[in-house]
Amino acid sequence: METETKQIIKELKSIKSEIDYIKENMVSADMVLNKKEKSLLNKARDEYRKGKTISLADLEKKHTSKK
Repeated sequence: METETKQIIKELKSIKSEIDYIKENMVSADMVLNKKEKSLLNKARDEYRKGKTISLADLEKKHTSKK
């Protein structure tokens, strides 16, 4: 019985070590884009390349000048 308990403890420590490794090396869900987000990003990049975007500074100037 004691030998079995020691073996179980050894295996649990090994599993814990593997889980710790996985936690340290897994990709955050916030870093992965879904299909819709990828599509929106590609659309934004395309609009930027075509000069259809405005900088935040210019947008703020435009907004404050209307007040």
